[in-house]
Amino acid sequence: MVARWPALLRTAYLLTGNRHDAEDLAQAALARAFSKWSRVRRADNPDAYVWRIMINVNVDRIRKLKGREWLTHRLPEHPAADRSEEVVARGALLDALGRLPAQQRAVVVLRYMEDRTESEVAQLLGVGVGTVRSHAARARAKLRADGALRDFIPAALGGGGGR
Repeated sequence: MVARWPALLRTAYLLTGNRHDAEDLAQAALARAFSKWSRVRRADNPDAYVWRIMINVNVDRIRKLKGREWLTHRLPEHPAADRSEEVVARGALLDALGRLPAQQRAVVVLRYMEDRTESEVAQLLGVGVGTVRSHAARARAKLRADGALRDFIPAALGGGGGR
């Protein structure tokens, strides 16, 4: 098993396209080979036998992943609004938050994203309320000036105004 593991894992990765699934697949194949070891040992080519087991385990895995299809005249889902712009805005906001100093980032997250009061934030961070206000003001100014957020400022900062 130890000698064959790298090659088995490489093939499993090519079958699954995912390292975690590949490890699961290779382990499942080896477990099945162990349970049938007397047959594997008698085979003309034990490696090929184990490879065949792995391919069969993968086919079973794919079958379980596929849902059954039922023909119907009704659509089961209702159309959903396109939320891709929200995903883009969230990514831009997370990137911009990552560029803030740690204390300012903590104030923005606690104050605006977790909707905490200035006094709660001050208590959580162990600073005064005035420090929270100054960090929040500086952070908002940096976020407004951040070119990546220019198109998203109203959504990201609650209309651009402070609390």
